[in-house]
Amino acid sequence: METSAVSQPDSNPFLFPPTIPSVAIDGSTDRFPVRRVYCIGRNYADHAREMGHDPDREPPFFFTKQADSLLPDGALLPYPVQTQDLHHEIELVVAIGRGGSNIAPAAALEHVFGYAVGLDMTRRDLQAEAKRLGRPWEIGKAFDGAAPCSAILPAARIGHPAQGAIWLEVNGQPRQRGDLADMIWPVAELVAHMSRYFRLEAGDLIYTGTPAGVGAVQVGDRLHGGVDGVATLSVEIGPPV
Repeated sequence: METSAVSQPDSNPFLFPPTIPSVAIDGSTDRFPVRRVYCIGRNYADHAREMGHDPDREPPFFFTKQADSLLPDGALLPYPVQTQDLHHEIELVVAIGRGGSNIAPAAALEHVFGYAVGLDMTRRDLQAEAKRLGRPWEIGKAFDGAAPCSAILPAARIGHPAQGAIWLEVNGQPRQRGDLADMIWPVAELVAHMSRYFRLEAGDLIYTGTPAGVGAVQVGDRLHGGVDGVATLSVEIGPPV
């Protein structure tokens, strides 16, 4: 008796293999899959002043970067195209481990999986032009390699840092220095505020703002920074590709 082959469903329905951006977890072979990257603007008074803004405690504002713009510790960051003014911004990064919306500040830290150190790299000239024209900032903030990030340290190990030096050196010379205690909006309030506008989910990262001292970097510069009690992060600026 003749039999016919039974067609099997395609086990991979994607046109090409999907990429899942992720960040290392310190002390673990597991990785933290990243869904979204949020960045808080002007969350340190001294940085707000150096950017020409009043540091009064206005509601926090934020923008996003693509998850695939993440870059690991020790990586080479090619100098991005279409800019002559690439700036560094060292930041504490919050990794969300449990989703929620309309989260109360008193419960916000229960949603945090851990913390890392990140760099919000910025094409400052393109950002300035976008501001002048009243356009979104993405062209200045979202590009390949725009979000270097260290491995995440679980809060179960280090707690929830509310103070401690945050600093950056370029070629061994101090550039930025502040303290987490100087944040206008601390982590719990940031998480609660953002959850009113978006449902936060496990896998979200929040870059929490930068202290004063931001400045330009050039090809060949080596950036090394950290948050005391959390982690350090190193990146080298490579030639454009």
